[in-house]
Amino acid sequence: MQTVDVQSWKNLSDTVFVPHNETEYERLVSMLDNLIDEIGEDENHPLASLMDVLSALIENYENANVPELVLE
Repeated sequence: MQTVDVQSWKNLSDTVFVPHNETEYERLVSMLDNLIDEIGEDENHPLASLMDVLSALIENYENANVPELVLE
């Protein structure tokens, strides 16, 4: 099993985190937008998996905090 040392996580935790409020959510959305601009459709880009992780964190926040639009 691979371990992560505390210093590595401290460096990474400013970028990858679970958003707990609108400000943190917007920070992740902004980071994702910048990654999309840089990466585009390149699934082999070194940051492509970071884009996937941020997308999942954003989706989880939206599922828990953004009411669904009801179409009639």
